[in-house]
Amino acid sequence: MPKIQILSTTKLTLFERTILRESQFDLTEESFIHIKSLDFTISSKSDILIFTSKNAVLSVLKNEKTNLLKQIKCICVGEKTQKLLIENGFEVLDFAHYAEDLTHLIAEKHSDKSFTFFCGNLRRDVLPNFFKENNIEFQEVQVYKNDLSSRKITDKFDSILFFSPSGIHSFLQENKITDEICFCIGTTTSEGLKPYTNNIILSEKPTITSVLEKVKQYYSKETR
Repeated sequence: MPKIQILSTTKLTLFERTILRESQFDLTEESFIHIKSLDFTISSKSDILIFTSKNAVLSVLKNEKTNLLKQIKCICVGEKTQKLLIENGFEVLDFAHYAEDLTHLIAEKHSDKSFTFFCGNLRRDVLPNFFKENNIEFQEVQVYKNDLSSRKITDKFDSILFFSPSGIHSFLQENKITDEICFCIGTTTSEGLKPYTNNIILSEKPTITSVLEKVKQYYSKETR
């Protein structure tokens, strides 16, 4: 029986690879996004720090004033973002799976506070728009840059795994989506794919692990 050909548009960790270790899968990994940390300064101290990705945390950890920032409490998007913050000595007050959900938490519990939002160059408008519409004090600090790193894929794959809208954009610079099954990490990524394909499967949670588990689940049903 031929193996199921899977393309991941980001490099996976050793643990993540083991999820698709069954002999039925042949996994190829290509990074379509290059992350570059940026130097930054903060104009004023705020009550709460906001992180919406691990990349923002990793960049902040390289800053010479990280220990001072650790004295400020955080809220964040994503389980892995929360885990990385806690492992590095930050206190996390709240986390949500999506930025939209985080705005509800802020409105309910932290609307009287000021915020520093650490982000990348391709950040969405959800949080800045929310702060402006609700007259909440915030400063936006760009701490990393997403560079598209596309390349032509000549092999044929049964499925493609996408983990961000920028990853989709990078992939499509050199490639087309035809009849592949596309697995997505979250609603924002799936929305970015809808103009190009109807073969979209959304993970249960917006984590890489959940995407890989969804792949296993889908193909276990297909082979029954």
